[in-house]
Amino acid sequence: MLHLRLLVPAGRTDEVVHAVERTVGTAHLVVVPGASRDPVGDLVTCDVAREACDELIVELRALGIDRSGSISVESIDLSLSERADEAEDEAPGEGADAVLWEQLEDVTHEESSLSLTYLAFLALATMIAACGVVLDNAILIVGAMAVGPEFGPLAGICTALVQRAPLLAWRSLVALIAGFAVAMGLTTVFGLVMDGFGLFTESMLEADRPNTSFIWNPDLFSLVVAALAGVAGMLSLTSAKSGALVGVAISVTTVPAAANAAVALGYGDFTQVWGSTRQLLLNLAGIVAAGTLTLLTQKALWATQRGRIRRTGVPRARP
Repeated sequence: MLHLRLLVPAGRTDEVVHAVERTVGTAHLVVVPGASRDPVGDLVTCDVAREACDELIVELRALGIDRSGSISVESIDLSLSERADEAEDEAPGEGADAVLWEQLEDVTHEESSLSLTYLAFLALATMIAACGVVLDNAILIVGAMAVGPEFGPLAGICTALVQRAPLLAWRSLVALIAGFAVAMGLTTVFGLVMDGFGLFTESMLEADRPNTSFIWNPDLFSLVVAALAGVAGMLSLTSAKSGALVGVAISVTTVPAAANAAVALGYGDFTQVWGSTRQLLLNLAGIVAAGTLTLLTQKALWATQRGRIRRTGVPRARP
């Protein structure tokens, strides 16, 4: 269940209450007249099943509550209420499958910001991966993948394409391109510094490296894994199972490919630079394509589910 806290101008309260009451999957409606001082108005709260929340938010925004008042959504970790159980049973679909588009746009907007923290994490991940590729150490490669924050902008691009949000698309694209450009530039310098200390050598980069040579030798499996990761990543975001993102991060070869290209550039090995760049672009394209298709599929399925409920007017029976 989710908890909605609405600050509503006094003249709009009846409309908001009516919208909540006619939404299948809501419970615990509370109205406190005059409770809000900024903005001036009433406080309206309710609990709503996750699978019904997006539709209610859309209706509230159509009433202009986000402009004249406030719409806040919080997750409820525990709700001991038979009425809440009934509301969840009445709502169409399953909560774990529901997509809160407003929340998704907000999360991806935040995660795709070109901030110093984002640049720092991406640069550090690329440097760790550089150590991994030169030492042919798979553990360092996995660690670098987990540290890399690049899935945020990728998810932002997917969301922007589905929601037709050009500003989010541009913001995400800038974060992705500028982030990798800065990270690879710093990693090239890092590689040269490590070479100066005798910790990196060109012979180490040119060795067979059985554990990491795949990084600059992309093949069809690279695209397959990237596509699967894109699906898994978007499902983890839309279902609020963010823990799955760690698995997504260590399944794609974005950061290691950028690291290998950066180190190879420092040594003038343009064969590895080109191979690693192709691996990077292949992974990025696969994630975006699969993630976008996943969101489009989810949007279509939920539209069908809601249409069926509206036509029949019959909520699910409680088991």
